[in-house]
Amino acid sequence: MTGSRHRRWGSFPTTADVGIWASGGSPGEVFEALGLGLFALITDLRSVRPREERVVRASGTDPTGLVVAWLSELLLLQQTEGFLVRDIAARLVGTPPTAVLAVARGEPYDPERHSQRTEVKAVTFHRLSVDLTRRRARVIVDI
Repeated sequence: MTGSRHRRWGSFPTTADVGIWASGGSPGEVFEALGLGLFALITDLRSVRPREERVVRASGTDPTGLVVAWLSELLLLQQTEGFLVRDIAARLVGTPPTAVLAVARGEPYDPERHSQRTEVKAVTFHRLSVDLTRRRARVIVDI
């Protein structure tokens, strides 16, 4: 990756599930941080090597729907291919954005090197918050 990135992410507890918060220096970086936050729940990102690339596309009718579609596509990549993401370069399309096109770098799951943290089952709309003007978002995932 080139250039400076201001992506930050973390998790927060909820009653029965877990949430991901993200911020970035741009709306695209918010989406990148959400994706990395998702994979940080699944495994220790430090153990994932950016050896392979996958193109990930998602669309939604508004930024809220786009966040759910985006994270659902990343989750599908993990669930169907066992692919773990270490870095993401995302580009949003539209104003407000209704699509995201990204390159995700990582590698397939290797039980010898990758820990299994939390199994994420789905992305929800419950208490979802997206503020691209302030460049931050919060989403709850089912575990």
